[in-house]
Amino acid sequence: MEFFATTRVAANANQLQEQLTVERLPHWCASIDTVLEHAGDQGRVYCVWGEFAVQREVIRGGVRFTLPGCPNALAWTVTTGLPPDPGAVVIHCTINRPDHDPDFIETIEVFVDDWREGIENALSVSVSAEQVDPVRGSTDSP
Repeated sequence: MEFFATTRVAANANQLQEQLTVERLPHWCASIDTVLEHAGDQGRVYCVWGEFAVQREVIRGGVRFTLPGCPNALAWTVTTGLPPDPGAVVIHCTINRPDHDPDFIETIEVFVDDWREGIENALSVSVSAEQVDPVRGSTDSP
């Protein structure tokens, strides 16, 4: 299953990659209560679903987070809108099931919405849209 949210906040890839760290996850998402430990791009968090290991990966346009021990293989990305919408940040979350319990789905929807709110609140005074390269979605080199 896939879940999406789009913000109207322009950001470039470097900005997302520098600021969205394991250590700062609770700052960005209210569904992540506490970082229990962190070392670079790995850590352990306590979130809406309990305690999980988390891994961070820099990807084109932003970052990807995964919960490797999650029975549903939950993963999410936070990326620039790239074409066709360089003036946005996209949150994309997936699980490895075609359907699930409605209560669990609701928690994922809240999780994605918490990310949207966190991005909008923290980056509302971010890079202006005219600074975003409409071809690559960032001011960065490929």
